[in-house]
Amino acid sequence: MGKTRMLTEFGQGTSLRRQDYTEAAIRAVRDALWHNSINLAELFGRDKSEMLIDVEIGVGAPERVDTDAVAAVFPYGQVSVRAVKGGLDVPRADGKAPTVIAVAALSVSFEMEGA
Repeated sequence: MGKTRMLTEFGQGTSLRRQDYTEAAIRAVRDALWHNSINLAELFGRDKSEMLIDVEIGVGAPERVDTDAVAAVFPYGQVSVRAVKGGLDVPRADGKAPTVIAVAALSVSFEMEGA
């Protein structure tokens, strides 16, 4: 059996004033989840716990993302989160901490025979 990707979804999240990279990442994941109303596991006669969910978060400071907190957003599945350099840190006119923009890519896979 091999891992077969079935679905990819994208989202964006922000932290406007606190420069909270984890919160921006969580908001990006929630945004991606809200775009998806497909009952993927049921379509293939699988249990939701069998879903292999790979999450990639792009932010300006990936080392400041609590990947365990991001993974906790998911109610089921086997979740793997990786933070990478990306997203945007947008300077504010008042010179204070920039607005943080995170981008999330979620891929859902299953172990499938013949893959």
